Amino acid sequence: MTHLWVRAEQRPNEERVGLTPEGAAALVKAGIRVTVERSSVRAIPIDGYVAAGCEIVAENLWPDAPRDAIIFGLKELPEDGTPLVHRHIMFGHAYKGQPAGRELLKRFKAGGGTLYDLEYLVDESGRRVAAFGYWAGFAGAAVALKCWAAQQKGGIAGPVAKYPGKGALIADLQRELGDAARPRAIVIGALGRVGTGASDLCAQMGVAVTKWDMAETASGGPFPEVLQHEIFLNCILARPGCPVFVPASAKTDARKLTVIGDIACDPTSDFSPIKVYDRATDWGAPALRVAENPPLDVTAIDNLPSLLPVESSEDYAAQLLPSLLTLGDLGAGVWGRAKVEYDRHVATV
Repeated sequence: MTHLWVRAEQRPNEERVGLTPEGAAALVKAGIRVTVERSSVRAIPIDGYVAAGCEIVAENLWPDAPRDAIIFGLKELPEDGTPLVHRHIMFGHAYKGQPAGRELLKRFKAGGGTLYDLEYLVDESGRRVAAFGYWAGFAGAAVALKCWAAQQKGGIAGPVAKYPGKGALIADLQRELGDAARPRAIVIGALGRVGTGASDLCAQMGVAVTKWDMAETASGGPFPEVLQHEIFLNCILARPGCPVFVPASAKTDARKLTVIGDIACDPTSDFSPIKVYDRATDWGAPALRVAENPPLDVTAIDNLPSLLPVESSEDYAAQLLPSLLTLGDLGAGVWGRAKVEYDRHVATV
């Protein structure tokens, strides 16, 4: 019998989960054994998993799970160097040259386990079968507006925290913005999942949005229009050939731009389209000030969907469930393609 083990998340500020009780019930009905760890932080209560027929075990027990169990989580494992003997479904961040990712692959190789990276679960056309992008965009735009609102009061954005739902986030943001005239935003990557979420948040807050995608950026730049908007929201990943949207000179150039929301958040990449900063920000200090008079703040948080853990979990889990229902055949479909990708990369360590 296929055995899926849903582990508790151990990263700070991470309350999401990739399987809801409704999804768990569907897996159990399909003949898949589902074990769910208790969690002191998970946004979705354990009671629903009990009712769905799951086996419930203690938090962080996954290292002692049966060897044939498939361990399912979202974010990083503790970096303790232990060999990984199980098959894991997670975001590994291990295939793009990241130092921590290379160490993770070494642990899998040492233990004989396998990584089924959620970022590389793709259909026949190469499109990801499940993504958190919409909620990353929605939350990222909200944080950028918080940065702008703080500037209007002569300050810099303070800590951010999770919300029980998007209604609470919208109400909080409305209070922060008050009756102030709204800024203008430009969203690059507006036709994708991330850009759609960012544009939707702006629309709900009465922020006028200039929507750019591949057609508008095909010239390769420069793009002085970006500096003529108060807020720039970057919703495309850094990759070879990516144009520069904000050059280093923007710190001293004449501009209306005062907030950059790098929702894609890849500051250490050589291909980053934003050249005014070099490190991610976090929940405790969401804004990095890189220029004064006028101010220029960058916000770049790498787990934005966690600000809305319930909606983002439910959305992602619904997208992923059809693939989880095929776990009985790991050699085919999305799982087979993910295994090929893993084999290719682990062979290099």
